[in-house]
Amino acid sequence: MKARIVVGAHYGLKDWIAQRVTAVVMALYTLILGIAILAGGADNQETWRALMGNVFFRFVTPLFVLSLCYHAWIGVRDIWMDYLKNTAVRLTLHVVTILVLVGYAAWAVQIIWRL
Repeated sequence: MKARIVVGAHYGLKDWIAQRVTAVVMALYTLILGIAILAGGADNQETWRALMGNVFFRFVTPLFVLSLCYHAWIGVRDIWMDYLKNTAVRLTLHVVTILVLVGYAAWAVQIIWRL
């Protein structure tokens, strides 16, 4: 029997599905937002405030932001794992990436809920 050499973190199917689900969430949000902008104009700050003041958009916009950050995390993490062989550098970049994405998500949600 030949021994199988196993490498990598084995995220596999779970992350593949997560990438697809977050992509669908982002695509649907973009489509809905595009239709709302075309229907309402969204050419000034008051229109944007009204649009983002809607309960539906107050719910789906943070969902979009979280989907975007998780989607980005999976992609960037895979890049770090594939191309960086030095464990210390890879771990450092993983932590920095997580901190940056969490900061971006918190900042975006704060902006949306402040409107």
